[in-house]
Amino acid sequence: MSPEKQTAGDFLRPETVSRLANMELRARLIVEGFIAGLHRSPYHGFSVEFAEYRQYNAGESTKNIDWKIYAKTDRYYLKVFEDETNLRGTLLLDRSASMDFSGGGVTKLRYGALLCAALSYLMIKQRDAAGLALFDDRISEIVPHRSARKHLFRLLRELENVTPGGRTGISRALHDMAERIHRRGLVVLISDLIDEPEEVISGMKHFRHRGHELVVFHLLDPIELSLDYGGEVTFVDRETGKKLRSQPWFVRKEYRRSVGDWTSYLEKRCLENAIDYNLVTTSTPFDEALVRYLGKRGRMR
Repeated sequence: MSPEKQTAGDFLRPETVSRLANMELRARLIVEGFIAGLHRSPYHGFSVEFAEYRQYNAGESTKNIDWKIYAKTDRYYLKVFEDETNLRGTLLLDRSASMDFSGGGVTKLRYGALLCAALSYLMIKQRDAAGLALFDDRISEIVPHRSARKHLFRLLRELENVTPGGRTGISRALHDMAERIHRRGLVVLISDLIDEPEEVISGMKHFRHRGHELVVFHLLDPIELSLDYGGEVTFVDRETGKKLRSQPWFVRKEYRRSVGDWTSYLEKRCLENAIDYNLVTTSTPFDEALVRYLGKRGRMR
């Protein structure tokens, strides 16, 4: 593998990214590594250059064709004005205590913050307006929507300093946030969704009822899916402090079946309500998450 390819790939691995100096550098390298990877990956047809031009389609008005671009490229491009390009993207990051868990890699909260940082960087690069809300059982912080470059630094500062909160209350927080966003747009929810499933779906549906598009990244640690522990283990509930000693091998089969039923149910209910559901883990390379976001954004256009 060439050094160039290795470098781009490394910047999409959560463990590598988390060791970089600051959130701005992490976000920039994730996105630039992702863009570079698009040219040699299976993710064809995605563009991250929506800011000023789009390709002309037969039958459209020719009044906004940029003839200087045509002279240079022999292709027709339309000038796209700001009101046509701006999308309002709201990032919702779960900071409840259960997100402060790691089976050996980065914590779920750390991964979620890095993903939010990359999405913020990508949104503002595309001149979309990005906003952020942090929550546990309530909304604890809101950064309003802006598309200016300097706004990115405020978003990244909040994500750099995010700390675990209290108990989970996903449904309550989602209902609250749905009432606060008055202009339709794209909402990206990043959470482990550890709460009553039907209440979680109810909160998600509130966004759909208000005309928003919703992308959900159901974020878990790999060991939460597999329960691949060896020997006797003491499990500690990070939100209540309760402890339970168990032999994982004894309950592993039933545990995996239950987790599979849970994730399948959430996926099914999201599909029924036109919500994009994506199960990711803290070891999922960031390009897989970013390409799902771009796919949704492209469909909205």
